[in-house]
Amino acid sequence: MSAQSVDVTRPARQLKAGITNHPATVEAAQRLRYRVFSEEYGSDLGATTPGIDADSFDTYCDHLIVTDQSSGQLVATTRILHQRDVAKAGGFYSEGEFDLAAFHRLPGTVAELGRTCVHPDYRNGATITLLWASLAEYLVQHQVDYLIGCASISMADGGLKAWNIARYLQREFMSDEAFRVTPKRELPHLAHPVSEGRPVNVPALIKAYMRLGAKVCGEPCWDPEFRCADVLVVLEVSRLASRYSRHFLARA
Repeated sequence: MSAQSVDVTRPARQLKAGITNHPATVEAAQRLRYRVFSEEYGSDLGATTPGIDADSFDTYCDHLIVTDQSSGQLVATTRILHQRDVAKAGGFYSEGEFDLAAFHRLPGTVAELGRTCVHPDYRNGATITLLWASLAEYLVQHQVDYLIGCASISMADGGLKAWNIARYLQREFMSDEAFRVTPKRELPHLAHPVSEGRPVNVPALIKAYMRLGAKVCGEPCWDPEFRCADVLVVLEVSRLASRYSRHFLARA
């Protein structure tokens, strides 16, 4: 008897985004964060509970999640610390890595994006677009003027990749002087200079930040816990709104 081929069609993904502070859902986001960050940066993240990436800031953040409704799986997450909650949180997370004096002098409202990650099987345009669309709605609804956050680059190769990417971002996407910061822990310099002409493979999430109009605020910081280099980026929400209003803010 001849074998017959079977056409197996994967169910269509039904992605839905939302803001949550529900403990069980936040824990699911923390488990996704642990999986992604531990695999990609080779760090145990200093986890006190195995398999969970959690810190004191989670309590004060709004957690933006994307869920695949067809499976119930949480597939992407980021967290937002609004300026109104910064004092309770003890400051912005990125203040542990950078001197943010420039942002404390700015008029308007600042919010911080952090711990952004997407499940490897869902790193496509649909997931990331939905994540950013929901973020844009949040920023407008909560009257945020400036969004800041740390964008991470793996140091697994000893730092060459991180320096190449950092230098490329500084050449192409440097912020205005009003947004410049200095790292509290400088990235270790290499024995040999970085090649300016070498092709640069920028991580997908950093590419997404730059497409939204984000800028780099200065030199990178070394994060030994995550075994990565962090660059601080800033997004002026008014520029996001004018550039992406048709796509991202239609429901705001």
